[in-house]
Amino acid sequence: MPLTISNHVAIPDEEIQITAIRAQGAGGQNVNKVATAIHLRFSIHSSSLPDFYKERLLSIRDSRLNQEGEIIIKAQRYRTQEKNREDALARLKEIILTATSIQKKRRPTKPSKSAKKKRVDKKVQRGKTKALRGRVID
Repeated sequence: MPLTISNHVAIPDEEIQITAIRAQGAGGQNVNKVATAIHLRFSIHSSSLPDFYKERLLSIRDSRLNQEGEIIIKAQRYRTQEKNREDALARLKEIILTATSIQKKRRPTKPSKSAKKKRVDKKVQRGKTKALRGRVID
């Protein structure tokens, strides 16, 4: 079943290399026997993604992207191979979506006249309060 990125874009299973490896860390006796962690490799250059997606993915600065243009994900969060596989695919999808999302351009704004007036009035009021704290002269 292909990994669906959007309505028009999907990655076929043949383009995603998934291998099961032994997980690191604590896990009792099972950790040395069962390969539950997933090692996912996805080559951007040889994929069927549109050129826009490829350009955006290759321009991201991410430690999971290597010099050859491959995204490498190691999923070992869960104890079962199936859950780790789903997690790795979800993380790949997230990387692709964040790389291709276009952020809205920020339009600089100015404070309104009333906001400026309120700010100055507060400063004046604060100054009066501080002036009253001075030494009392008889």
